[in-house]
Amino acid sequence: MKLFVTRIVLALRHFQQWLVAQLAFGFLTVLKILPADPAINFADWLMRKVGPRTRRHGLMLTNLRNAFPEKSEAEREEIAVASWGHMGRLAAEYVFLDQLFDFDPERQGEGRIEVSGIPLFLELRDHPRPFIVFTAHTANFELLPVAGAAFGLYVSVLFRPPNNPYIAEKVFDFRKKRMGKLVPSHAGSSFALARQLEAGGGVGVLVDQKFKKGVTTSFFGRPVKTNPLLAKLARQFDCDVYPARCIRLPGNRFRLEIEPKVDLPRTATGQLDVTATAQLLNDKVESWVREYPEQWLWYHDRWNIKQSLDLG
Repeated sequence: MKLFVTRIVLALRHFQQWLVAQLAFGFLTVLKILPADPAINFADWLMRKVGPRTRRHGLMLTNLRNAFPEKSEAEREEIAVASWGHMGRLAAEYVFLDQLFDFDPERQGEGRIEVSGIPLFLELRDHPRPFIVFTAHTANFELLPVAGAAFGLYVSVLFRPPNNPYIAEKVFDFRKKRMGKLVPSHAGSSFALARQLEAGGGVGVLVDQKFKKGVTTSFFGRPVKTNPLLAKLARQFDCDVYPARCIRLPGNRFRLEIEPKVDLPRTATGQLDVTATAQLLNDKVESWVREYPEQWLWYHDRWNIKQSLDLG
């Protein structure tokens, strides 16, 4: 009897996940009917209306109060609503990514995409060696590996699949066609990235994800656990580490930036300091978020406070 009930519960859960996926895919299919700009603008408008009505909006406002105590409640509400709009844009941009990414290195300044740091892309391409590029959930971060591929610079990208398996499959197929090698985040992902670096290639890592285990650091002055993977890989392979980000511009345009390599902190014995490096990554991401706070995913439970708020 217990086994039968378990099977029923699992079946209902899978059905719920399937239904959510079909609703999401249906919404994106409807967006395809529209031209890119109206569709993206509509998704922005819709999420600004729907997002604040969800329970997750409370987490966003709590995150913003903790990060920006100096701002007024009205200012934080404005950032939260705008962040919902950017999430809507991110979903819609999946549908039109091939149209949006019109950057041509031979015709710079003519399309929606502008790139800062082109000499670094070319230098990494023309002088192959192990390297790591890190970024955060700012604007449309999916465009960064696509930009690298446009310059003939392919990286192995570590990504966390969505919890919904039906959505995860679609997202994986979409990314696989446009980016470098994809490495799903799981127990063996560090070995896959290590093999890429050992072969003289590059890897890309998101460093602002929630991580229950890891080194103790701070982010916006509050304690968080940070994944030490990037620091450990950099220590093992003694490779350069580069920050990169995407910025949304008016008119559904984007600026992609790759910055000069960072100087990683060392211990007194000359070894790479894993905890200090993790903190350096947090500080870099925080500087990006402070510059464009509405373009970060504030609904993300980076500080692991959702349980205390009793949010779904």
